[in-house]
Amino acid sequence: MFRGGPISIAEYMEEVLTNPKAGFYINRDVFGAEGDFITSPEVSQMFGEMIGVWAMCLWEQMGQPNRVNLVELGPGRGTLMMDLLRGASKFKNFTESLHLHLVECSPTLQKLQHQNLKCVDEDHMADNVGKRTISTLAGTPVSWHSALEQVPSGLPTIIIAHEFYDALPVHQFQRVSHGWCEKMVDLEEDSSTFRFVLSPQPTPAILYLMKRCKWAATEEIAKLDQIEVCPKAMELTQTIAKRISSDGGGALIIDYGLNKVVSDSLQAIRKHKFVHILDNPGSADLSAYVDFASIRRSAEEVSGEVSVHGPMTQSQFLGSLGINFRVEALLQNCTEEQAESLRTGYWRLVGEGEAPFWEGPEEEVPIGMGTRYMAMSIVNKKQGTPVPFQ
Repeated sequence: MFRGGPISIAEYMEEVLTNPKAGFYINRDVFGAEGDFITSPEVSQMFGEMIGVWAMCLWEQMGQPNRVNLVELGPGRGTLMMDLLRGASKFKNFTESLHLHLVECSPTLQKLQHQNLKCVDEDHMADNVGKRTISTLAGTPVSWHSALEQVPSGLPTIIIAHEFYDALPVHQFQRVSHGWCEKMVDLEEDSSTFRFVLSPQPTPAILYLMKRCKWAATEEIAKLDQIEVCPKAMELTQTIAKRISSDGGGALIIDYGLNKVVSDSLQAIRKHKFVHILDNPGSADLSAYVDFASIRRSAEEVSGEVSVHGPMTQSQFLGSLGINFRVEALLQNCTEEQAESLRTGYWRLVGEGEAPFWEGPEEEVPIGMGTRYMAMSIVNKKQGTPVPFQ
């Protein structure tokens, strides 16, 4: 109403998810069985442990530097980092080199992360930094930031982005007789509900659509009537690639998505069920498929110092890092109930479709994320190819 006209789907998404007063992520814990969706680290401790193996392998390829920034974008409850630090705590040379940087905009989630990483706030007057926060899981210093740009540069950096890209705001375009129009969110006549409309004139986001079309084959675009582009993902990838090319290190991106142009994937989930995107804004999570092909092009375009590897399926990624051996080891000494939970977690991480061994209630049958989720890595070329992308 203030704008005197419709807003883009990207603006709508940003308001719905991160509005300081009513944003979906800002004032509540949305993860886990009680929340609105479950992520891989909440499914099984093995996920964070395998990410730890990946980070340690990269650290070794970097020549085992004695100071490293380990950055996680959107750490949720801190579960992934908790499992990573706990799993890696035996490897003192690695954990002692780390300074953990969590990029998180929700005060509620920051508190949870502080709690789950068993953080203590120490007075550290000796080196004039005042208060310092340490995770007692592995004696690692922890800092919080609201954007990646705020993480101090100058040290080799390992960046983890797990289920972060899918929440970045997307613009949607629809093909009409005279070209492409942006899909917008407008008010109904009664001004109490929302509806979709098409923009009559070209919008600023058309520049990103043109860029995305230029990166794709003509026949790929010709087949589509709708296209989704995510300028924020392109910009974030460029920030990551610049950081890695100047400071060394690498990034791991794991998310559900496609290695091609995404046509129409935006969805809303409330209490583990799909709902309409415009229904009761702020009460449901909005996310879209990640366009991995566009991440690759964005990274390569900004720096010749980095190389991009993947995507490969989450199943291949975790399998190559040795999750099968880990699950066997854990199954050696546990109760029947723990074994059931381990098998279920393992299936959800690497399986495809419904679990064949499931004996529980039908509505709770675990669905495998193994092929829907993909892993991609961007590294400084000096380090060679990261595991397990060789």
